[in-house]
This record gives sequence, structure tokens and C-alpha cells, in this order.
Amino acid sequence: MSRTARVERTTNETKVLVEIDLDGTGQAEISTGVGFYDHMLHQIARHGGFDLTVQTVGDLEIDAHHTVEDTALALGTAFDQALGDKAGIQRYGSATIPMDEVLVRAAVDLSGRPYVVHDEPALAPYIGPVYPTSLTRHIWESFGQSARMTLHVSVLRAARDGGHPDAHHVVEAQFKAVSRALREAVTVEARNAGLIPSTKGAL
Repeated sequence: MSRTARVERTTNETKVLVEIDLDGTGQAEISTGVGFYDHMLHQIARHGGFDLTVQTVGDLEIDAHHTVEDTALALGTAFDQALGDKAGIQRYGSATIPMDEVLVRAAVDLSGRPYVVHDEPALAPYIGPVYPTSLTRHIWESFGQSARMTLHVSVLRAARDGGHPDAHHVVEAQFKAVSRALREAVTVEARNAGLIPSTKGAL
């Protein structure tokens, strides 16, 4: 069964197209106009093993907020739709990912109940010219809510002793950890074929 979805989201502020294949090979075509965000969405595809297309045109003349938020909302909706009834999936996934001095843990439950917890140290205000680091929390909140998942993302270590956090490493490690956790959670187990991973009988 194909686990794919296509979502279009159009507002007065943005126009977003997201296509996803959960059983892909990590291929990605990403264009949001926010270079660092494009780089992070490539992490979702590559480390999640998802084929992903994202095309966003937003009001970047104002700032990156609407572009980043609406893309995350559309991505979460596409992810949820691609999962279908979730029969046979592992449902839970977790990953602890190092990136040089940074260590991040992510855990997901594809429960159908949106809840997001995000722990991150104070970072420099921007990565690159247009990505505010304050948006990372908002990405996970928007993605988790629209994907209807429980998501915990915790930065366990962020800097060398006596140093300052490298914002790029801190955020990128989060995307890699979430991607790896999602990869595990969406995996279909042969012994659970056709079974909903819940005593409720639905997710």
C-alpha cells in the first residue's frame, strides 16, 4: 500500500505544496526561500528515509515566520495523511544524536494526540540572514500538532565547557534526531501486519 500524501496550503501570506512518500529513499526537492530551513528539511528527508517535495512562496519581505510556520503545518498534515490508519507501524520511535559538541534526544508517539515538549538552551538570535532561532520551537509545535503526534525534543548538551552553543549544530542535531525517531516510528513490522498499535483499536 502506498504511504504518500500531497498537501496544498494557501493563505494570504503563503502558498505551500508538500508531497511525501514515507517509504522513499531520502530524495528531496526543497524550496522555501529560507536557506537554513531548506537545509533542515533536507535532513528530514535524508535521515527519515522519506521522499519529500516542498515548494513554499511566502511573504519574506515581512519576515520568515509565516513561511516557516505554514510549511511546518503542511508537512505535518501530509505526514499524518500518508500514515493512513497506521496499521502495522511501530508507532513509537526515539533517537539520541550527537553532532560534534551537541547531543539531542527525540522521542515520538504517533498517537493521534498532539502534544509537544521542546527543551533548548538560549541561542544566538539568527542562523544565516533570515532564520530566527526562536522559530525552531514553533516548527516542532506546528508540525507535531498538525501531524497529531506526541513529540519530545531535548537538547542534552549544547556547548564545549566554557563555550557558547553553536546554534547551527543545536538546531541541525534536533532535525536529525526527530527524523531518525520518525523513521523508526513509521516502520511497518511484519508481525503486526494489519494491526492497529493500540488497545483502543484506533489511533
